[in-house]
Amino acid sequence: LFIGVCFVVHGLGKLGLVGSGTMQGFVEWLQSLGVPLAPVQARMAMVSEITGGTLLALGLFMRPACLLLIFTMVVATRLGLTLDVVITDGRQPIGNGIGPVLEARDVMQVLQNDPAAPIDLRQKALRLAGRMLEFDPDVRGGDGYAIARDILDSGRALKKMRSIIAAQGGKPFDHNHPPLARLSFDVLADCDAVVTGIDNLQLARIARLAGAPKVQGAGVDILRKLGEPVRAGDCLYRVYADFPADLAFARQATERASGVSLGSPEQVPTVFVEF
Repeated sequence: LFIGVCFVVHGLGKLGLVGSGTMQGFVEWLQSLGVPLAPVQARMAMVSEITGGTLLALGLFMRPACLLLIFTMVVATRLGLTLDVVITDGRQPIGNGIGPVLEARDVMQVLQNDPAAPIDLRQKALRLAGRMLEFDPDVRGGDGYAIARDILDSGRALKKMRSIIAAQGGKPFDHNHPPLARLSFDVLADCDAVVTGIDNLQLARIARLAGAPKVQGAGVDILRKLGEPVRAGDCLYRVYADFPADLAFARQATERASGVSLGSPEQVPTVFVEF
C-alpha cells in the first residue's frame, strides 16, 4: 500500500497536483539528459506511476501493475538515477511561514544561524543535505549530517546562497524586516490548552485564499507549533493579505476551520520514526 501511494504521489507531482513540479519541467529535465522523445517518455512515466501505483495500492492486477513500475524503474536506472527514501515528520508544516516572503525569511534565518530560526527547518535541511552528501562514495555513511552542519555553521552555505541570488539578479532581503502584505488578522486560541494538531492542507488553503504565492507578501505565519502550551487569547497564527477581498476570504476559511486543534498533552501525536 505504502509503495503504491508513493508512486501515485510521484506521478501526480509530474502533473503539478502535488508539490511544485510540472509536466513541462519534467520534460525539460529529460531533454537535458538527452532522453529521446522526452515529451512522450515523460507522459509514459507519469501514466505508469499513477496507474501502476493505484493498482498496487488497491491490490488489483498486481502482476501488470508491478511490470509497469518495474519498467519505469529500469528506465530510471539506465539514466543513472538513484533513489533514496527519506521518511520525515509530516505532522505539521516545516518552518513557521507559508508564503514566498515568509518562507524566504525562515530560510535566511536558518542560513544566518539566527537564534529565531525554525529548529524543524534547520534539522530537516541538515538531514536531507547529509543524505545527499553521502551519495559521494568518499563520504562514509552517517558522516553526511556532520559535514552539512559544518557547512551551515561556518557560513559557507550562506555565502553560496548569496552568490546564487547575486547571479540571478536578486534584490537584498532583510529577514528581520521582510516585506509582508499590508493587511493581517490573528487567529486566537479559545482556551488554555496544548496544540495537538495542525492541518497542513487547511493552512495551505488559507494561505492561498490570502493571495499566496502570487502575492509574495501574503500567507500564514505560524506562531504556535505541536506540543506548545497556549492560553486563551494567544495568537496561534497570523494571516497576511494585500487586498481586503483576499483577507475576507481567508478569514471566512479560518472561521469554518482554523486548522489548529487544541487539547491535552496526551493527545499530541507521536512520531514513531524519522530518518
